Amino acid sequence: MKQIYFIACALVVFSCKEKEYKAAGNAKELAEAVHTDKEHKGEEPTTPEGTEFYEPVPPKVQPGAKINEAPSDAIVLFNGESLDQWVSAKDGSSAKWHLNKDGSMTVNDKSGDIQTKQEFGSVQLHVEWKSPADIQGEKQSRANSGVFLQGLYEVQILDNNNNDTYVNGQVGAIYKQHVPLAMASVPSGEWNTYDIIYHAPEFNAEGEKIKSGTLTLLHNGVLVQDHVEIKGTTPYIGWPKNPPHGKGPIKLQDHGDNSRVSYRNIWVREL
Repeated sequence: MKQIYFIACALVVFSCKEKEYKAAGNAKELAEAVHTDKEHKGEEPTTPEGTEFYEPVPPKVQPGAKINEAPSDAIVLFNGESLDQWVSAKDGSSAKWHLNKDGSMTVNDKSGDIQTKQEFGSVQLHVEWKSPADIQGEKQSRANSGVFLQGLYEVQILDNNNNDTYVNGQVGAIYKQHVPLAMASVPSGEWNTYDIIYHAPEFNAEGEKIKSGTLTLLHNGVLVQDHVEIKGTTPYIGWPKNPPHGKGPIKLQDHGDNSRVSYRNIWVREL
């Protein structure tokens, strides 16, 4: 009986040692395989200088003097002085939203969406928005608006404070596609910020999508969309579609139900 016990113990020890040897072998193989990275060819450098390079030099950008102020290379789309950078999305006529004395603009109910005159591809976009302090409506009819990238892909704006709705249509959602990681809104009537990093989809000569767009969103400094894949357009009804396209406008939505959403300090950096 003792003999059987010692044999069993020996087998256990051997098995453990075998795993240790295999792990050590795998680690050694992994370390030796590092040089096979396709980007790095030739003899491995033996000094720090061998992995340093000095060109191309990144362009110098002066950040805004204040928080959320546009950096020096940004295109300012709205600074509170005029709506000259915007037109009606319906017919290209002058934007008819309300220009307010405090440097903001407010949705003019049922006047239609507005969009930028200039078209963009991949961008860093900064938008500040607020819902009205005097609450009206509920669910999707409370301070509903949206930011559309290339006129097609919506980042939802909504007053979700004590106002539940379908989560892939709540504030910070990529509409009907991606639920936000958190609900980071400030109290109703206060200013929210959206900072968006957007990479546009790519299409081949035949009009087939060969690379999906991606979007990262920080809502009031909180990461709520983490480099998510844009599956296609963001329709109210139906599946996402992927029509081929190039650059497109940035569009702000008039939801048509007295949303009264206001915007200010909108700027963009082309990527």
